[in-house]
This record gives sequence, structure tokens and C-alpha cells, in this order.
Amino acid sequence: MLEGLVVIVTGASKGIGRGIAEYLVDRGARVTVTSRKPERIEATAAELRERGGDVLAVAGSVGEQNHATDVVDRTVRRWGTVDGLVANAQSFRPTMPLLEVREPDMDLLFDTGPKGTLWLMQAVHPHMAAKGRGRIVTFGTNVGLTGGPGYGPYGAAKEAIRSLTRTAAREWGRDGITVNCVNPASVAHRAPPEEDPDRMAAYEALFANHPLGRDGDPVGDIAPVISFLLSDASQYITGETLQVDGGGFMRP
Repeated sequence: MLEGLVVIVTGASKGIGRGIAEYLVDRGARVTVTSRKPERIEATAAELRERGGDVLAVAGSVGEQNHATDVVDRTVRRWGTVDGLVANAQSFRPTMPLLEVREPDMDLLFDTGPKGTLWLMQAVHPHMAAKGRGRIVTFGTNVGLTGGPGYGPYGAAKEAIRSLTRTAAREWGRDGITVNCVNPASVAHRAPPEEDPDRMAAYEALFANHPLGRDGDPVGDIAPVISFLLSDASQYITGETLQVDGGGFMRP
């Protein structure tokens, strides 16, 4: 289903992005992995190659438009094409009440969130449109839907990504490109630090009423859904947000 596909995965040095990259490599995809710190992404690429993966590592900030162009250009030079984009990367700020939010907080979250996602989407579009087939997967968050206290800037940035997802799905569908968003389980790789009470409260509330009673695993729970969205099996799904959270979005 993924054998030979060329996929870019951002934020791949840890967490959900790392789990997705492992899953794709194990199923024969050729993967470009990106992250801000060169030493981390090179180490990730080396470990993925040990698994037998054909992997390209590109370091840089997802919030810079030149980085998006560089990632896609280097991917196409390496393999001649790009079939999928998994726009997972997003910087985070400590939770804070709306009255305490300042311009640098909004700038960081919007630069690395909707703006960074858009730059990557723009960069892959011509290559996907030329072959009449492409798959783009973006990432949102449940706190953008629930208005989680302390998460205002983060939730707003993620909701902007969901909006861009729907617009791209409408504008690019005739090019053979599907664009979908995933709202994953909480943080899907680690509990928040205890010194961040707003995040800890949201985390504990989620699992107090969670249907499955556990957080999501990046490889076992999240990555298979991403794989589906990158495959031809999802060719008639676009503009959607998939709740990949074990039912955590439901509240009693």
C-alpha cells in the first residue's frame, strides 16, 4: 500500500512524527524527515536507515518558507517526485490565560503552525498536481474544538490549519490531491510536566473519562491512520478531520 511512495514527515525526531516515520519506513515508503535540530534529525535518520529505510534528513525551522522549499526541492532531487506530506511539526508555548498572551507567543505558534503548514503545502502542490496524485495530512488538536483553558493561541493556530486543510481540499481536489486533518490523542507520547497545571488538568480530565482509558501510541495507534490517508484506499476522503484519539473527544 505504501511501497515506493515518497513521503515528507515534519517534526520527525520524536513523538508522533517519529512514530509515523518508523511506520512508513517499515512498509517500504521512502521518507524525508525534518526537524529543527540537525543532530536530532540526523540521529533519527540513521536509526531509520538501520531499519532498512531509504531516508533523507533535512534540518531547519518549519516556520521559514525557504525551509519548506528546500525540503521539497531536496526530496524531488533525491527521488524525482513527492507523493505525500505529513505536516506534523508545530512549536508549543506554555499554557497561559488569554489576558497574558503576547505577540511573540502568537507569532511563534502561527509561524510554525498554519504558516509553516501552508508553505509546505504550496511547495508540494506542483509536483503532486503534475502527476495527478497527492496526499496531504495536517494536524489539529481537540483543544481547538473544546476551547481548553490556557490553550488559546495553540488552539487558534491548529484551527487555522484545519481551515487551510478544507480550503486546499476544495481548491486542489481536481488536481488529484486529497487533504485531510488528524486530531490525535492528547500528546500521544508523553504526559505533560507537573509544573504546567493547565496541561496536566486537561490531560487528567481526558483520561478520567476516556473510553479506552489510555493515551495513544504513535506507532500502534496514530501511524496506521496516517498510512491509510496516504494510500489509495483513502482516495475518496478529503477535507475531513479524523479524531484519532480513542474516543477521548467524547464527554459524558
